[in-house]
Amino acid sequence: MNIIGISCFYHDSAAALIINGNIISAVQEERFTRIKHDARFPINSIKYCLNSANLKISDIDAFVFYEKPFIKFERLLETYLQKVPYGFTSFKIAIPLWIKEKLFQRQLILRNLYSIEKNTLIKDKIFFTDHHHSHAASAFYPSPFDESVILTMDGVGEWTTTSIYLGKNNSLELKKEIKFPHSLGLLYSAFTYFLGFKVNDGEYKIMGLAPYGEPKYSEVIKNNLVDIKKDGSFRLNQKYFNYSTGLTMTNKKFNKLFKMEVRKGNDKLLQKHMDIAASIQLVLEEIVLLLTKNLRKEYGIKNLCLAGGVALNCVANGKILKNGYFKNLWIQPAAGDAGGSLGAALAIYYEHFKKKRFISSKNDSMKSSYLGPAFSNLFIKKFLDKNNIKYKFNNEKKISFNNCKFIIKRKNNRMVSR
Repeated sequence: MNIIGISCFYHDSAAALIINGNIISAVQEERFTRIKHDARFPINSIKYCLNSANLKISDIDAFVFYEKPFIKFERLLETYLQKVPYGFTSFKIAIPLWIKEKLFQRQLILRNLYSIEKNTLIKDKIFFTDHHHSHAASAFYPSPFDESVILTMDGVGEWTTTSIYLGKNNSLELKKEIKFPHSLGLLYSAFTYFLGFKVNDGEYKIMGLAPYGEPKYSEVIKNNLVDIKKDGSFRLNQKYFNYSTGLTMTNKKFNKLFKMEVRKGNDKLLQKHMDIAASIQLVLEEIVLLLTKNLRKEYGIKNLCLAGGVALNCVANGKILKNGYFKNLWIQPAAGDAGGSLGAALAIYYEHFKKKRFISSKNDSMKSSYLGPAFSNLFIKKFLDKNNIKYKFNNEKKISFNNCKFIIKRKNNRMVSR
């Protein structure tokens, strides 16, 4: 059975191909278009997936979209109606786009697939999964576990921002969820915006900036912005945020709380910015550790799987591992929305088509994540020759590690190589 999973129309569009449960290929559209976080329909990614297995559109048994557009649209409408008249500017921008295109994604998917191969049978092969279910499936099914707790955390899917699933063999069971507007991902993105970086892109910069600061504002965050419960669940104080219906992540009350304006992208980074980054990183870690500690206590399962954009915070992941609440930890390498394409395909294969799951006791099924395009020496040579690009060819012996000049020096009690 051949299944293609698809994620797109928000950011990090991607496609994945599984054949009889085996992951054959998975790739982001940006790898072909060279547009970072490309959100467009992953036409190139799908073509690559097909070519990687010498398949045609007509050979595919199911095309699976990683979320449910109508439920997402419901959330948008309900949020705007609750905030009337605030958010009209955002409403005026978002709703026409949804009505014109995003709301009718089945037809949009069909139209794009028809551009590859016109096959009228495709319309009966399109499926949709929930956003966080796709994340959970992407984490559990490739893992080497037959049973696991799965924790997914991101900005927002349809309504869900954080979810807990139990995975066993070839099934997933949703146990708990936290819904919009209360979101750990959006909390972190709010600080990404406030510190002058691009949302859904610069979050890793906040994580990288944090070690240079002191968490002086962690209590300010916990006392004003987020109410953290003993089990790790949380609620955000919406008085300080603007992301529900506005065009920015934070508002003037947020600025007043930290006694500074939103940093512009080219402004100099101050020690205060670093301290704020350290503070939100610490708060995120505290929430994640409370969640995982209580999940282990509640369900008594030794394995944990993680996915969703927050699971890309490798520092927090390291703290989970260090604290040892779970004996085994497995994190989906493509934890963000790109990995949702893979999760969507796996979810339909196991849960809709009821296929048996075969688990390797030693390795996961991600094949070291080398699932995208590879280029042979012959291919590279032909490209260089065709484009009249000068090059020099070295064999493996010439570029082996033994022949490389590698100088190690000690500087300020650190080992430095050059």
